Amino acid sequence: MADQQPKQYYSSFSSLADAGTKVAIVYSDKYNIRLLGLEKLHPFDSCKYANVAAHLDRSGEIQLSNMIEPCRMPTEEELLMVHTREYLDSLQNSTELARITQVWLAAWIPMYILRPYILNPLLYATSGTVLAGYLAVQRGAAVNLGGGFHHCSGASGGGFCAYADITLSLQLLRRNFPSRVRRAMIIDLDVHQGNGHENAKRRLNDNDLYIVDVYNPSLYPCDYVAAQEINVAMYLGTRMNDASYLAEVQFALDHAFATFQPDVIYYNAGTDIMAGDPLGQMYVTPKGIIQRDEIVFQRAVDQKIPIVMVLSGGYQSSTAAVIGDSILNLKRKFNLFNAIL
Repeated sequence: MADQQPKQYYSSFSSLADAGTKVAIVYSDKYNIRLLGLEKLHPFDSCKYANVAAHLDRSGEIQLSNMIEPCRMPTEEELLMVHTREYLDSLQNSTELARITQVWLAAWIPMYILRPYILNPLLYATSGTVLAGYLAVQRGAAVNLGGGFHHCSGASGGGFCAYADITLSLQLLRRNFPSRVRRAMIIDLDVHQGNGHENAKRRLNDNDLYIVDVYNPSLYPCDYVAAQEINVAMYLGTRMNDASYLAEVQFALDHAFATFQPDVIYYNAGTDIMAGDPLGQMYVTPKGIIQRDEIVFQRAVDQKIPIVMVLSGGYQSSTAAVIGDSILNLKRKFNLFNAIL
């Protein structure tokens, strides 16, 4: 099967006729969840994406107007590539959506209200990861200022993750660029286990997917069945500082890249490892997060492997500036995300 025309594949998700002058940063204000303040009942900052975008825009180096916006949500046909029909049907139930988002009052709200304010933002963020996958293959690196829904397997969701964005992005890359993308590596550095893509790997029997997961096994979701699908698992303790944490990450990556050579990397860059996070229980500083992201990108750049970064978890309002500063550091350090004129 020959690769699809890149422009045709790209334009189906992008509102731009020609994205050549845009940077490889994907964002839409449609990612942000705003529902009468109910979103504040969950510790996740549902407007984190807007805050990261605004921080980058204020820097003057990556302007909001130069980011790429997904123009549509994934189609049902596309979603069924990685999700079961039963699971997609279950998302039309307020009680199920309340369970996934852990906003229990949502169980009493009709779906015609919840759909545009909760499901649609998650779907647009999923399209953002699809777009970022394309951009990474074309340009070498891309960031979606959202996504990283690593607790959704395609057959079940949880932890504010309703759609398997990384799994869908990878499957679409494989379908559209079969000569360029087969073997993939997920580097999951959110403090929580990425049980979603691990369960998806088992369910889809994906032997060409290699998973690195550096997480605290005592925290949610404690999915021991999913953990069997991890190729390199590093267990974190609580209150780890920069030095000990970065040593764990380096060790995991050393082993992974000595064992497996991917065609594309998906990097789940959770910031819930940062000191003060109410769920992470770690002592990593903003400087440590910036160093971590640089370590991961250094591997990709050195080996010329396309890399897709998604934001995943992080439950402090201060993380938006840290994420923005890290993206700016990656841009300066590796000359990434620049427009192609």
